Amino acid sequence: MQSTLRQPRVALGWITFLLIAVVGLFYVKWFPYYNRAFVAASQHSIGKSILMGTAANAPAPSWHAAIDYALAYGKAIWQAMVLGLLLGSAVQALIPPQWVARALGKSGFGSVVNGGLMSLPGMMCTCCAAPVVAGLRARQAAPGAAIAFWLGNTVLNPATLIFMGFVIGWQWMGLRLALGILMVFGLGYAVNRMVTPKEAEASRSEMAKLVTAEDPGTAFTRWIRILGRMTIRLVPEYIVLVLVLGAARAWLFPHIGPNIDNSVLWIVGLAIAGTLFVIPTAGEVPIIQAMLSLGMSAGPAGALLMTLPPVSLPSVAMLGRSFPPRVLTFVAVAVVGFGIVAGLLAVALGF
Repeated sequence: MQSTLRQPRVALGWITFLLIAVVGLFYVKWFPYYNRAFVAASQHSIGKSILMGTAANAPAPSWHAAIDYALAYGKAIWQAMVLGLLLGSAVQALIPPQWVARALGKSGFGSVVNGGLMSLPGMMCTCCAAPVVAGLRARQAAPGAAIAFWLGNTVLNPATLIFMGFVIGWQWMGLRLALGILMVFGLGYAVNRMVTPKEAEASRSEMAKLVTAEDPGTAFTRWIRILGRMTIRLVPEYIVLVLVLGAARAWLFPHIGPNIDNSVLWIVGLAIAGTLFVIPTAGEVPIIQAMLSLGMSAGPAGALLMTLPPVSLPSVAMLGRSFPPRVLTFVAVAVVGFGIVAGLLAVALGF
């Protein structure tokens, strides 16, 4: 009898989740990006660089620089952040934990593939995807599957790849796609291999509790409660770090010009800066376009191509409770490594 009563609730939860996902993504991502693709094709541009506009220098570190960047960045991503929080909490309140376990809970490569493929419709920036990743991890998705979902939202974003081809060249799109596939699925697989037997046992125990637990109240009240907790926990630290990075732009990205050449020092330096910094979805495209137009060489541009989108200091902080520190450290260092490889390949291939 209890199972019979539960089935309509489960179906309603799925319908609600899918409605939010489809309507939200259509309004925030799919339709705007569809229109922007035509702009990219006709104008070979999708706007100014959010980092420094058309100038060769970012503004000097100051409170004014912090506020200006935070406002510009917030205007670009606030709708996607709201959607990310809604979906991240809905994953925990509306979707049965058994489904997450079946699709994303195993330690094999299959769950990593599922996580990477599920990320493709999302097309979110690293920070807006973070609440969804946190929700998946709270439902005991395997670490590697969650990492593949997180990274896939940015580096395999179909819209960004199309913008990239029209704006800065299809050779850059090919480089991003090839290394992006390796990053998403390779790092996801590596992270799954990092799970210790103790962590695996703890995850199985927590999953058993989730399956048998009877949460008080309705799914809707549980969803609101989880949404409130996620918002209070994630948003304040996120805002503070965006302000800090907005103020520190001039330190992370020096005067851009022909002096930013193909030396390994510049490639490594900008790979690290790109990994730390935070940008909206597809923000790397006008940033790299502006920097190349100012005379920066291809090597540093390649480094930014692979490091600006996938992770950032704010998104890593947002997921600090979802992964062990060694996993987040490994992913961040690996992203820097991918940036260095991309820079060296851009030089070797004569971009």
